[in-house]
Amino acid sequence: MKKIYRILLSVVLLGGPFSMVHAQSAPNVVDEVVWIVGDEAILRSDVENARLEALSQGQRLDGDPYCIIPENLAIQKLFLHQAAIDSVQVSDSEVFQRVDQRINYYIQQLNGKEKMEEYFGKTTSQIREQLYDMVRDDMLTGEVRASLVKDVKVTPAQVRRYFKDLPEDSLPFIPTKVECQIIVRNPVIEPEEIERVKAELRDYTERVNSGRSQFSTLAVMYSEDTGTARQGGECGFAGRGSFVPEFANVAFSLNDPKAVSKIVETEYGFHIIQLIEKRGDQINVRHILRKPRVSNDAFTQAINDLDSISDEIRRGLYTFDECTQYVSQDKETRNNYGNMFNAEDNSSKFEIKDLPADVAKVVSTMNIGEISKPFIMVNNKGKEVVAIVKLKNKINGHRANMADDYQAMQDVVVEKQSIEKITNWIREKQQTTYIHINEEWSNCEFQYPGWIK
Repeated sequence: MKKIYRILLSVVLLGGPFSMVHAQSAPNVVDEVVWIVGDEAILRSDVENARLEALSQGQRLDGDPYCIIPENLAIQKLFLHQAAIDSVQVSDSEVFQRVDQRINYYIQQLNGKEKMEEYFGKTTSQIREQLYDMVRDDMLTGEVRASLVKDVKVTPAQVRRYFKDLPEDSLPFIPTKVECQIIVRNPVIEPEEIERVKAELRDYTERVNSGRSQFSTLAVMYSEDTGTARQGGECGFAGRGSFVPEFANVAFSLNDPKAVSKIVETEYGFHIIQLIEKRGDQINVRHILRKPRVSNDAFTQAINDLDSISDEIRRGLYTFDECTQYVSQDKETRNNYGNMFNAEDNSSKFEIKDLPADVAKVVSTMNIGEISKPFIMVNNKGKEVVAIVKLKNKINGHRANMADDYQAMQDVVVEKQSIEKITNWIREKQQTTYIHINEEWSNCEFQYPGWIK
């Protein structure tokens, strides 16, 4: 379903991360209305900005950009018009959250807020204001698209009929997939190391409170959260659910932007937090993260422990399933018999490339039923841990068949029918919507010829 609209709507192209970048890139272009769709105008500058954006991102358009881009913009206008008719709404809080996520992305990519403002030629407030309408329109368009295809369902008989006469080389290729179980041990951190990290954070707090240092400067210099350090530790506006509970409890209790929080321990390490601004049920804070170091002796001990456990499993004293519940310290897999879960498709199957890099390196050489030697890996919290994995199952790459790959084949048919449904909807809307195209912009081979009546 993720690919359904790739052909129909180039929304990413037209409203991607840097779609505002070239707003001032073509100062000599005389602006004019080139298309009208319903009550909405498409300007020459809209098309030119999108064309320059595509070039900057290395995207190739299969045809004349001055035909493809305005048509894609016109399609988006049809969706927005339908959203108005259906009274489709999106919440301001969600729009603001996505805007701030995009602002944070810009800051990271451009190495700081000042660099971002210089790049866009606008203040952060102006960028945020311009992004608001863009993000809201994208969200409204997505809601309408989703509503159009929400009832698309296919039966096994329809799937069989669709693939029945296809040549074998036209069947979807299913890449090799594996199912894995994992047991994780966290090396023990010495109390002296924890105290060292806390002393560092207390020193940072004292430097901020005394006025000797800015919190944001210390975050750039010392924070080990690589995602926020470059922007002075700033997290961007987010709701309570975006943070781990320990962090959220302290962050949302802050009221004085000059104050620094107490030291907070989370699964990521130790933090201090400073409030920037509260906005309704969302908050923007900056933080400094420090992670205690694990000694070589602690890693050696964890490796020896897992080596003994894996040996006992191989000798049949325990099963891997049993050990995960009593031995593993990974909260996400421990209560599921160690089975790793692929959030991308809500299954236990992974392509090798989608596994964590350290796990993929080990699993790629294993046989079904084999248990690995202990190895050090970086978990999704950025911490080094010790693990063993068992290759539970492996399905080699192959052409799809109904017996083994019904879900994948069903997805193909659902996608095809969804595309057909949206295509028919666009053609119907062309007939009932006022459309005007300037003569010099109409000499195109459009994907949907109904624009010109």
